[in-house]
Amino acid sequence: MEKTNLTSPPFLKSGDCIGIVAPARKILMEELNPAIKKLESWGLKVKLGKNIFSSYNQFAGTDEERLADMQDMLDDKDVKAIISARGGYGSVRIIDQLDFSTFRHHPKWIAGYSDITVFHNHIQKHYEIQTLHCTMPINFEKDNDSTNLLWDALSGELTDYRINPQPLNRKGKAEGILCGGNLSILYALASTPSDIDTFGKILFLEDLDEYLYHIDRMMMQLKRAGKLSGLAGLVVGSFSEMKDNTIPFGKIAEEIILDAVQEYDFPVCFGFPAGHGQKNFPLYMGCVHELEVDEETKLRIL
Repeated sequence: MEKTNLTSPPFLKSGDCIGIVAPARKILMEELNPAIKKLESWGLKVKLGKNIFSSYNQFAGTDEERLADMQDMLDDKDVKAIISARGGYGSVRIIDQLDFSTFRHHPKWIAGYSDITVFHNHIQKHYEIQTLHCTMPINFEKDNDSTNLLWDALSGELTDYRINPQPLNRKGKAEGILCGGNLSILYALASTPSDIDTFGKILFLEDLDEYLYHIDRMMMQLKRAGKLSGLAGLVVGSFSEMKDNTIPFGKIAEEIILDAVQEYDFPVCFGFPAGHGQKNFPLYMGCVHELEVDEETKLRIL
């Protein structure tokens, strides 16, 4: 089982520059201003993508504009981290056109969640560099805890989490690289160059606004593709605003997930405060973690 950390980009310090891009849904300046002030309060310099406020239907500009902004930030050696302004949809439309050659030799933190799951998995698979699953500027004002923990993560001060027990938890202890992200995105990446590799790893899952039967379909896809049988452990974040049909599916999202892994014996943690819920605590993707599910859940960075 793979238990070696992927390359960690340098942690940030006061005076460093962080870039903000919008590789997916469009954003307005007034939506971004509070986050810029927060980042500057941490002593960071903020650089915005040249096309960040562009608009093309629901996207933050055309594919070419979003691609150009991401490429500029990847190649700019003064930029020590790149955070996505928001999620939505769009990253998958540009990922294959990006040139990661400079980034590969000068790693920097790629940060975000939801649609940014595309980057987490593509970079982990092809370049073996850690990324940061975390809250994004559009959400900074919604939860101060998650936002402040983001600075802890970017500056290298994040060490571990202790989570209250959940009724569906399955006890056990595991060690492995953390991978995963948004379930719908992982499902969409199947059989592509960004497809997830889960063997020997701790898988993190979260999702938003999905029908329960579709959660089951996506979990069955992961299972049939062999993505669940070789896991070291499973961490389940928030599954928010789930939908059902007139004839109920009969299980909540967490029960569907547990049912999909019932034949395996790895530990399963539910209720981890990350994803589209009220809390979105940062996670180092590509970093070896120790997961211990007992009277409380401990997720420790090794």
